Parts: sequence; structure tokens; C-alpha cells
Amino acid sequence: MKTVLFNGKVYVEKGVFAQAVLIEDGIISAIGTDEEILAKAGVSDDADEADGYESIDCEGRTIIPGLNDSHMHLLSFGRTLQKAKIDDVKSIDHMIERCRQFIEKYPDRVSNGMHALGWNQDTFTEGEKRMPTRHDLDKISTDIPVIMERVCGHMLSANTKAIELLGYDKEVPEIPGGEIRLEEDGFPSGIFTENACFVVNELIPTPDKAERQAALLEGMKYAVVHGLTSIQANDVGYPECKGAGAFETYSELYERGEALLRFRHQNLFDSPEEFEEYLVSGEGAKGSYPESALGFGKDPWLTLGPLKLYKDGSLGARTAMVKDGYLDGPDNFGVSCIEPEEMDRYCKIAAEHGIQVVTHTIGDLAMTETLDSYEKAFIDGENKLRHGLIHCQVTDNDLIDRIVDKDILVMAQPIFMGSDMDVMQQIFKDELTETCLAFGTLLKRGAHLSYGTDCPVEDCNPFWNIHQAVNRVDINNKPEGGFYPKECVDVETAIDAYTYESAYCEFMEDVKGRIKPGYYADVVVLDTDIFTCDPLTIKDILPVMTMVGGRVVYEK
Repeated sequence: MKTVLFNGKVYVEKGVFAQAVLIEDGIISAIGTDEEILAKAGVSDDADEADGYESIDCEGRTIIPGLNDSHMHLLSFGRTLQKAKIDDVKSIDHMIERCRQFIEKYPDRVSNGMHALGWNQDTFTEGEKRMPTRHDLDKISTDIPVIMERVCGHMLSANTKAIELLGYDKEVPEIPGGEIRLEEDGFPSGIFTENACFVVNELIPTPDKAERQAALLEGMKYAVVHGLTSIQANDVGYPECKGAGAFETYSELYERGEALLRFRHQNLFDSPEEFEEYLVSGEGAKGSYPESALGFGKDPWLTLGPLKLYKDGSLGARTAMVKDGYLDGPDNFGVSCIEPEEMDRYCKIAAEHGIQVVTHTIGDLAMTETLDSYEKAFIDGENKLRHGLIHCQVTDNDLIDRIVDKDILVMAQPIFMGSDMDVMQQIFKDELTETCLAFGTLLKRGAHLSYGTDCPVEDCNPFWNIHQAVNRVDINNKPEGGFYPKECVDVETAIDAYTYESAYCEFMEDVKGRIKPGYYADVVVLDTDIFTCDPLTIKDILPVMTMVGGRVVYEK
């Protein structure tokens, strides 16, 4: 297939723009002026189409590289679209009422239990600003297990029925890397954190392959409408997608030609032994997917990626590992989801097999211990496997220096700022808060920093994320001038972080993330010029066309 995009404002790299793009067999073959590219395609002034080419008049609109979310959870997002919506509830009572209505409307979806994700006590505007307990969720139902996950995914609330089904009404076990919070009499309160959440979520029957594929397609449709052409997702390894058939869930979609965007796996395992088995005789032993599963054209749509680890929790749940504790809980230093010795084992196995490692790290203590493990497994003393930190929120100057000096990748979520900026000011001293969410500083100092959303923790709409990176304000555009505005970046830097730098995470920066000859034809045509509009309106931008590998996957 051959396509010409002309009459556009094509972003090439900082300070460089073109007018037109020539695409052949899913690859960009040339960029330049309208005259140059139309001539290459053989389009004359009085002809709409060249022989064998489709020409698309972009009507002066801005064209950017396809956006690439460097860390999210696509399956969870797709499943969330099929569940009760609780990410915008104003109070515990609002959540209870929303869930009751959902049960009444969709009884078949909750016959074996109800699960939803999204509540956030820090954003409640009515009633008590606290975490819901089993007593609250019992008002939703006492007949089925009800599990309501906090927006961060590191804490959940369960009703009494769920506690009884787990057997925790008789004996409460110790769960390494997790916590079951108790009432005064020793009975579980219904609040679970970190690794304990995995145990509770197993009460809800896992979706079968067809259900998983339907959820993935729903998530993909939303993603391409919002300009995503690649995602790097941690799905495999969660209870809803593990074991036999997990990887086939994805490869079958691509083999059938149904998938809409490029997908790179970030893989979670229960133990170093399971990880090594995957590398020696499982899917990882193949190094990638067979050519038949790569989807459309000759360039890969589906690839295996890094080992994913969890080191700590979240700020909202007060489970992120922090060196000096929390102001509202000085004796609380967070939760370690994996001990250093076990992380060392994972990293050693990864190094032996040439596998990248990316780790969920929010607190400064979590990052320090993770970097210790990474450095022990460096090859020739260097980060040649491009190990990375996902989130990287609580940093001081020494930690920033270490990340830059050791060339550690950062997979950041500027979109977290909207909900975390107020929380940080409550739980940390000003001198620490000033060096947190230091995504501008890291980029200015030359770190490889990419953007993701951790969806469904946040919406995967990349323009909301870019808006936060550029403006650093909440939904009401506060504070005026931005939250520590020295960390703001310009639009070109933000787009590069979402495209070229995300491709760097995948070792694909030579073929993805730019609109240049030899790169994959992954492009997005915008309804607004993101480079000249009021920066505070960036969040409202939407694509009018999304193209992956030269194939239009969305058109308004």
C-alpha cells in the first residue's frame, strides 16, 4: 500500500517541520514539501491520485508521530470499561449508590462477584475523606463478594462476604509484601494492601480467552481514537491473565488481523523460578513472536519485552517506600513488595539472558534499593539492557544524580500530578516535595525519560498527559503558573518523550517515534495545532486520523 499525506504541518524533530509524507508498504520513504513529495509519487496538478497511491489532503493540520504509552495495563483498562464506573465518585455513599445501580442494571455481570477500580479518598468532596471498609461495601451487597480497588491498584476494600470466602473470618494469615488491616477486635476491616490485593482479587472468576480478547479490543479502540499507536503494557502475570493461554490471547488477535496498534509485553512473574522457566522453555525462549503473529506488513506489531517487578506501593495508599516516613504517619516507611535478595535474583537471571528489567518504584527508598539490584547486574558496569524505573515520583537531588549518571530509564506519568500534588504537600516536607515529580529536570539533564499513564490508574488519553507535563496544573488549572513550574517542559520535548523516548525503551528508536525516512508509518493528524494553541487547551486536543504502519485505524 502506498500513501501520500500532503498539505500538513509535519513535526519531524525539535525546530524542524515538513509539509508532506510519502509512505510505502507501511514505512515512511520520504518527507519534504508538498511539491517534492507529490512529484515523487507522480501526482500532477490536475490529478487527484498517482498510479497506485492514495493521497490524503491534511488540510493544513498538524501531524505528529504516533504516541507510545510506555507503561499501562490494557487488559485491565478494557475490563474496567465493562464494570461499574467509580473513578469519579464524590464520596463513599456515591460509590455505594453507583454500584447498586450497576448490579440492578447488569446482574449477569456480577453473578459471581463484583469488582471495580477507581475510588480515591483524597478526591472525595462529600462526606468523610477516608478509605471505605467492609461495613460500607456490605451496603452494596452481602450475597456476593464485592471488591473495590483504589485508583492506584495498591489498595482495595472488600465486603464481609469476601472475607468469609477467603476464610479470614476464622484466621488471618501473614501475606509477605502485603497487609490485611484489622479492626480493634482482630477481625479484618476489609482494607487490603499490595500483595494481599492479589489474594482477594482471585475471588472473582478470571475471564476466559474470548472475554479477554473482547476487553483488549475495547481498550484498543479507545486508545487509537486518542492517538496511541503503540503501548507497552503489563497484563500477563496478573490473576486475570496468567498461565496457559495468556500469551495466545494476544498473538491470536494479531494473527487474525484484528488488533489496532502495536503492543509490547511487560511481563510479571510470581517467582524467579517461574521467570527462568519462561526464559528457558516458555514464550521467552523464542525471543519474540513468530512472524505469523506480527500482524500487518513487515514491521512488528506484537513483541515480547522486559521483566516487570513491583518494589513498593503508592502515595495515596501510603505504601510507597520512603526513607524518612510520612508526615501523617512518621513510623510508616511504606511496604516492600519484594525484598532485595529476591530482586537481586531476578536481575541476575535477566542479565544472564539479556532481558531488560523495569520496576514499579514510587518512593525514594524503593528506587534506592532497586538501583542497588540493577547495578549488581550491570553488564561491564553499564546499563546496557536499559533497565528502567516506572513512576519515579519521590526523588531528592542525590537520587536524580544517580539516575542520570547510571543512565537509568525513567517511565514517567506526568498525569499523576493532578491527584498527587496536593497529597505530596500533606505527606512530605517542602524541601522533598520540591524535588519530586522532577520530570523536567531529568529530561534537561539528559535522562531517557518516556511518558505513560499507568492506565487504568489514569486515563490513557495522551493529551491529558502532555497537558500535565507542559502545565503542571490540576483539573481546575491550579496552582496558577504550575506546581513547581521549573519542572514544566515545552510541547516539543513532551512529544519527543511520548514518541522517540518511548521507542528507546523498546530498543526501537531507529525505526519508531519519528516521522523520517525508514521509520514505521505511525502518525497522528490532530484537530488543533498543539505547537501554537493555548497550552491550557492541550488536554482538549483529539486526533482526526490515526495511522499505524500506513494503515488508517481511526478516522473521525
